Amino acid sequence: MTKADSMLLRVQGLSVSYGGGPVVNQVALDVERGAVVALLGANGAGKSSTLRAIAGLESSQGSLYFDGQDISSTSYRERFQLGIAYVPEGRAIVSDLTVAENLTLGSYFVNRKVRAQRQTMVLDFFPEIANRLKAPAGLLSGGEQQMLAIGRGLMSAPRLLLLDEPSLGLAPKLVARVYERLSVIQKEQNLTALLVEQSFHVAAKLAARALVMRHGEIVGDLDKETLNSREGRQQAIDAYLGAQQVA
Repeated sequence: MTKADSMLLRVQGLSVSYGGGPVVNQVALDVERGAVVALLGANGAGKSSTLRAIAGLESSQGSLYFDGQDISSTSYRERFQLGIAYVPEGRAIVSDLTVAENLTLGSYFVNRKVRAQRQTMVLDFFPEIANRLKAPAGLLSGGEQQMLAIGRGLMSAPRLLLLDEPSLGLAPKLVARVYERLSVIQKEQNLTALLVEQSFHVAAKLAARALVMRHGEIVGDLDKETLNSREGRQQAIDAYLGAQQVA
């Protein structure tokens, strides 16, 4: 397999504008099959807008290729059907629906047999919500709601999971638990994911590679070894602050 063939997602010249100017400016990135890539950066860096544009939830310019297919002009629904699932910032579960009903929402386009298989898999990964299927999702704890949101994203058997700050608002112990489960899922399912985080300490638990964003642009590209080293963490901080670009 060539390097080009190994890339599930390729993004070229992606720009997103709100009002007066761009919040994402000519971003280029790629995600290899079976890998987790993190987008790191401070608030307002353009990370979430990049993720939402890839999902098809934001108007954007540029080119997007998924498994070699140009999806630049496709809708969110079409991208979802191709296998791109988005787990939004803040979880966005439907609090009045039960846990089971929220999971069903994530498997809208699959048949009943596949839905049942996927639900069994999700509940194996997240036993905390397995005995809460009939409970309103709004009664779950913050950590359980995040597990439900990720589980809902997995219900469609996605080929690419877009995770927008899964650690947001969670206590450190819950963050560790959520990322522990994500690590198991990634290994067992060979999951491909693009992960948005503010903390490179958290992202380093899962990501094989991290891209640093600042003012809507990619200013750093860190491999796993660099991401886990003291020097690499300092490079990421420098890139956050605009002191340098990281090659």
